[in-house]
Amino acid sequence: MDAGNLDSLLRRHRRLPEAALAEVARQVLQGLSYLHSQKIVHRDIKPSNLLVNRDGEIKISDFGVSKMMVRSLAPRFDPDTYGGSYDGYAGDVWSLGLTEGQRPDWAALMCAICFGEPPSLPDSASDELRAFVASCLQREADRRWTVEQLLAHPFLTRYQSESSLVLKKLLLLPEQCLA
Repeated sequence: MDAGNLDSLLRRHRRLPEAALAEVARQVLQGLSYLHSQKIVHRDIKPSNLLVNRDGEIKISDFGVSKMMVRSLAPRFDPDTYGGSYDGYAGDVWSLGLTEGQRPDWAALMCAICFGEPPSLPDSASDELRAFVASCLQREADRRWTVEQLLAHPFLTRYQSESSLVLKKLLLLPEQCLA
């Protein structure tokens, strides 16, 4: 992928326009939809694992901690499910919500994980973006929106006609800060 990854794009531009964020989210969700249909959970969705090319295509990379969600009939110890019901699919959605629109720092991530306090969005964020992130970051996995529900979220449908073009134009811009 000839344009690096989303992390490098965020470092160059600091903040992406919402239409570009919508395109990134749409493509990541489409990738997650395919992976989940194959019973694969990525478990490490973050900007540095989202590769970008100059055509504005986003690809999920680094499957080092991914997991096949298939259980055998024999009981076994699984540290992910011990003491609770692990939903890896919802975990991928949570990770997308944490990374959508920003490069969260370690402290913000720890607060989100430990205390359920998601990183704050800029004051200029639209109600649709706020609702999208909130839908991803529901603390209880069974209340969190699914990949399919998120693909129909108003934040994605609002920018459907322009989001791909905005992301492509952004990839051609020199290094700058976008508001």
